[in-house]
Amino acid sequence: MPENDRLSGCLDEINLDFVEREATPKLLMKLSIQLHLSGLSLSNTVSFLEVFGVDRVRSTVHNWVHKADLQPKSGRSPNHVAVDETVIQLDDEQYWLYAAVDPDSNDLLHTKLEPTRTNVIADQFFAELREKHDVDDAIFLVDGAVPLHRACEKHNLDFRYERHGNRNSVERVFREVKRRTICFSNCFSNAEAETADEWLRSFAFAWNQLI
Repeated sequence: MPENDRLSGCLDEINLDFVEREATPKLLMKLSIQLHLSGLSLSNTVSFLEVFGVDRVRSTVHNWVHKADLQPKSGRSPNHVAVDETVIQLDDEQYWLYAAVDPDSNDLLHTKLEPTRTNVIADQFFAELREKHDVDDAIFLVDGAVPLHRACEKHNLDFRYERHGNRNSVERVFREVKRRTICFSNCFSNAEAETADEWLRSFAFAWNQLI
């Protein structure tokens, strides 16, 4: 699919029903949301708006992204699912990010941000993933993390240990998320965990549209 078609489709799916009285043209709002989620910092997104004579502050664009409540599509039926967990920095605290990716399409299926790493949380992550997608017949690709193995066994899911290969798809997601949290500190600085979790879902939406 041509990149301009993918971008147009993404813009069409950004819902601005939350807008009541906003002087900014809706197309520019959608473009700003998409550009920020695609990797442009809030500061540079504001500069983009200035080219069109629109003067907005970073917090305004930040609010547009969160109020749009973007979500990755549910109902997928992948043959394989790469699952992993990693630590990310949220202001001055560390959180565990769980992610599931379809390695055949590189689509990000589900994310979960938690302050700790336990068997219960891993179980909840897999339960939520199964509610969103048809994954019961998929082969899960996991590393040596015991909580992930136990969760697969509890949910009767077929899994195999794999450190590289198809699991690289989830590593690419983690690298990009960490790049954003380091380079664009205005996304996560002084942010509540719930706000960061919402941003991750929005990021998943944009990632699936543009990869």
